[in-house]
Amino acid sequence: MADFTSGFWDWYIVLLTLLSIAGCGILLWSQSVHRVRLDADGQPQKTTGHVWDDDLTELNTPMPRWWMWLFYLTIVFAVAYLVLYPGLGSHVGRLGWDSAGEYKAELKKADQDFGPVFARYAGQDIRAVASDPQARAIGERMFMNYCAQCHGSDARGNKGYPDLTDKDWLHGGEPATIKASIMAGRIGMMPPMGAALGSDKDVEAVAHYVLNLSGLTADPIKVVFGKPKYAACMACHGATGTGNQALGAPNLADKTWLYGGSAETVMETIRKGRTNTMPAFGEFLGEAKVHVLAAYVWSLSNPAAGEPAAGAPVDKHKVAAK
Repeated sequence: MADFTSGFWDWYIVLLTLLSIAGCGILLWSQSVHRVRLDADGQPQKTTGHVWDDDLTELNTPMPRWWMWLFYLTIVFAVAYLVLYPGLGSHVGRLGWDSAGEYKAELKKADQDFGPVFARYAGQDIRAVASDPQARAIGERMFMNYCAQCHGSDARGNKGYPDLTDKDWLHGGEPATIKASIMAGRIGMMPPMGAALGSDKDVEAVAHYVLNLSGLTADPIKVVFGKPKYAACMACHGATGTGNQALGAPNLADKTWLYGGSAETVMETIRKGRTNTMPAFGEFLGEAKVHVLAAYVWSLSNPAAGEPAAGAPVDKHKVAAK
């Protein structure tokens, strides 16, 4: 990427842009000149000589002048725009406008309008925030904006993306842990174990042993051969396969599978490993907003604890906060 920070690319964009505008002007001018064609007798031709389908003839007439001037005005507009606004390499424009500045101004205004709302919730326990109807509504909207792309609009996840509505958590489902995951993100890595286990038959045997741990259908003979080979996995998943939340190692003894629980999928995971990244939102959203978002996410797997009191009033202005 360092190559794109040199001055060459700045001038490359400037010249390419200006040449494109000039080229459009030259092309427009060339097409606005009426060229008189003469026939064999020296008389002006009314057609270009192009005929299609025996009788479809192209006339030799220029475009209307008002049409041409509209195109010329677009060129004038382009030049004026590039003088006033960014567009020519590193030229910032005479008005000094930039999208980053406008975005920061919008964020500043939003913080002024909604900052007190988030500040009020920031001092409360996450469980208490989860029971507040306004906070839950705000958290839901943030979830739809920032989390639904991976976890789905219903928060039930997808292949490779955890279901946030159940009780199965890789790092733990406590409110503080959920907040820490959103703030700092997570990187989960299952190393490839194919070479460590040996042959494909050994990988298959371990896969069937893992399926047996979770009560799924497995070949009993392969389970017997896979049990001693499973020793290579115990450091992370434990002797009984219940996992280790401190490491983010999943529980293999339940029926919750992030990538699928078929023998072929489990074998692929063992052989090639898996790598997952949960992006960090702490710097982007700020701790106060993450606090409300974490409360909403926690309430998804604890619906009874997150239910608001009957008849609780809803402030529409607070619900609309982002």
